[in-house]
Amino acid sequence: MENKNFENLNLNEDVLKAIQHMGFETPSAIQEKSIPVVLEGADVIAQAQTGTGKTLAFGAPVISALCDNEKKKGVKALVLTPTRELALQIKDELKRLSKYSKTKVLPVYGGESIERQIKDIKSGVDIVVGTPGRVLDHINRRTLKLGGIDFLILDEADEMLNMGFIEDIETIMESTSEEKQTMLFSATMPAPIKKLALNYMKKDVEHIAIVKKSLTVDKIAQHYFAVKNKDKLEAICRIIDSEEPESAIIFCRTKRGVDELVEAMQSKGYNVEGMHGDMSQNQRINTLKKFKKATLNFLVATDVAARGIDVENISHVINYDIPQDAESYVHRIGRTGRADKEGTAYSLVTPREVSSIRQIERITKSKITKKELPTLEDILEKKYDNLLNDITFKIEENKYEKFMPMVKTLEQNFDLSEVSAALMEMLFSKEMSFDYTNNKLEAEVPVRLFLSVGRKDSINVKSLLTFIQDSSSVKNHEIGDIDILDKFTFMDVSSGTAEKIINKCSGKKLNRRKVNIEIAKSKK
Repeated sequence: MENKNFENLNLNEDVLKAIQHMGFETPSAIQEKSIPVVLEGADVIAQAQTGTGKTLAFGAPVISALCDNEKKKGVKALVLTPTRELALQIKDELKRLSKYSKTKVLPVYGGESIERQIKDIKSGVDIVVGTPGRVLDHINRRTLKLGGIDFLILDEADEMLNMGFIEDIETIMESTSEEKQTMLFSATMPAPIKKLALNYMKKDVEHIAIVKKSLTVDKIAQHYFAVKNKDKLEAICRIIDSEEPESAIIFCRTKRGVDELVEAMQSKGYNVEGMHGDMSQNQRINTLKKFKKATLNFLVATDVAARGIDVENISHVINYDIPQDAESYVHRIGRTGRADKEGTAYSLVTPREVSSIRQIERITKSKITKKELPTLEDILEKKYDNLLNDITFKIEENKYEKFMPMVKTLEQNFDLSEVSAALMEMLFSKEMSFDYTNNKLEAEVPVRLFLSVGRKDSINVKSLLTFIQDSSSVKNHEIGDIDILDKFTFMDVSSGTAEKIINKCSGKKLNRRKVNIEIAKSKK
């Protein structure tokens, strides 16, 4: 069954406008099922994995409701989330959804000045996104009053349970009004989460379960490049000039993004056109015909516009902007590697999007490896080889007699090696699409550490952070995502912090168990 449009979900006009600006044209499954139920005022338990578009699923209806009741003062909604990184991601998404409304969003988490957070709360805020520990700290200080909130959202509830936050969550929920609307999102439903829902949610709570399709991407080599947003254009030009794909689909998140990228690439000589929903049917048909006939090398498109594309022999798919969920990612890259042929999928990822790529890895059970962007030397070498091959072919073709008089004239004043070099430089400059810098363009991404302890060793995030801080003086805010598995743990940190943790903590004991720490090995 085809998804509805966002326009049919009764969202506030300001929120709809923001969603359109974000480039989302149709809702994901969790969004389509959750938004109407939330707008009706029901409590919701939604079982859905990370990377399915949950933030918009609760954010759009909550902000719609707040837009319709702007006169009410004080904090109106609280979003609880397990980690600082997720709190920041949710804050960013809610701010984008609030682009055309007056809704104010504030993240609160440990490792940042609580005095500044208190000042921001006092100045007026509508939605607080926070980790349980810091939210509870504010409640105890009486700087965050939750008795009048209309909405409480628990995101990744099972992760908060795994991290030892369940008692904090119960304390927070007890400080809120019984009249509020509660939404609980969780990938799994362990017994303590079910008990939490039974004790603190309305009896007529709506249950929503999103059954994940099998998402496989066989025969497609998947890589990502870590770049700053401002360097994306040069990055994609480097990739294309180095690899020289015969045909590629390039995905952008928004229609405006498609238009801007097409204009920029055309100005640099690429054979490229765009396709999105604002173009006429005839425009789209003509563009697709050219792409199918291989008279067009590169097609830049939005997700919706690309749905009807069924073209063989696409060697590359490039995510100029990463998609909002894993299913969209699989649909995108599935356009290469068809008919038993191998394909290549590249994603341009900003440092803050690395965690999203890792979520997609987990859901699709595939490996998306980090790759270094081609350097200026790589591109020059490729172009140099091509030029030598072209010149060799022309010499062997023996069809240059009409130019021999010109060569004889030049030979009277110049050495033939100088003439050849000058002609090659003229040809070479036409081959270069971009005035490349010598910069590497690489943006720093977190280093992933492997720790030899896990859930079976009775550790949680709190005990792990305390162990690291006591042993190395590394602060909580210097540590990124933490994945605690049964027998071991993964942790994201900066390269400098990684060295400090390994040197100071490895070999020490946590819960009577010796902890070995090393840089995590990439899967082959």
